[in-house]
Amino acid sequence: MPLRRLIHTGVTAALLLSATGCVFHSKPVQVRMSSAQLQSATRDELVARVNDDASKIRTMNATVDIDASTGGSKKGKITEYQEIRGYLLAEKPNYLRMIGLLPIVRNKAFDMVSDGDQFKLWIPPKNRFVVGHNEITKPSASTLENLRPQHIRDALLLHEVDPTNEIAVLEGSNEIIPDPATKKDVEQPNYILDIIRHLDSGQWYLARKIYFSRTTLMPYRQVVYDRNGYVATDASYDDFKSVNGTQFPNLIRIWRPQEEYTVTLHFIKLELNKPMTPDQFALDQPPGSTLVNLDQHLHTASGGN
Repeated sequence: MPLRRLIHTGVTAALLLSATGCVFHSKPVQVRMSSAQLQSATRDELVARVNDDASKIRTMNATVDIDASTGGSKKGKITEYQEIRGYLLAEKPNYLRMIGLLPIVRNKAFDMVSDGDQFKLWIPPKNRFVVGHNEITKPSASTLENLRPQHIRDALLLHEVDPTNEIAVLEGSNEIIPDPATKKDVEQPNYILDIIRHLDSGQWYLARKIYFSRTTLMPYRQVVYDRNGYVATDASYDDFKSVNGTQFPNLIRIWRPQEEYTVTLHFIKLELNKPMTPDQFALDQPPGSTLVNLDQHLHTASGGN
């Protein structure tokens, strides 16, 4: 058979097989691209937005509903706790206080404060007063004992990008979201700011990623990394509303993957930039409570102050 005829026969056979579906298979696209109107921004514009929003909030006084759950792949199960009412106080640069109330009776379930370095935690139902540093060197087997006020604060407020010790890199990516009209998942472009921090040792490390919606240019997620490159906190932000001219999320979900706990804050009432006094962040050990010093691994009974 001449070479030209052989080639023609082979091509014809391939086309026939393709037409009958014997060789090539096509699959429908599972996730469509979003048709939403997108906004554009540069790296400098997104950094300016973060810094401007951060500079507008100096203090916070909020009433919140608190949801908590513990567990995951390490524990092999997830335990959810009943939602409780709570109060949240924050003041820059590092102060935070959070009080949780027991359901129905509204007595204190816990009261914790932090100055950014150390924290105090009063647990009335257990008559325990826990003190220590915010940094966890050895996680407790009791998951909620790993809760630190600073974990809440770091996720609660987006910190400014420090031009002296940090650089920001813009990353283009995509997110999967439900389409408002069809309720089906669609793929939509987003922006990510990679914040890289300089250490005193001269090294650099990825400190956090801030995710921005391309439809609103609002930050909807922040992932904070430890110095070994592992995710320390994964926080998401939703239901933004204007409070005194400042856009603030009414729903914040905080996931700590290493300790395997989640805290979700639903904001019921929020006041920003009201004057605060030092006594609002003062917490003394109650008389007769048991002191637990996590830094010294001590459990001692004490009469308090």
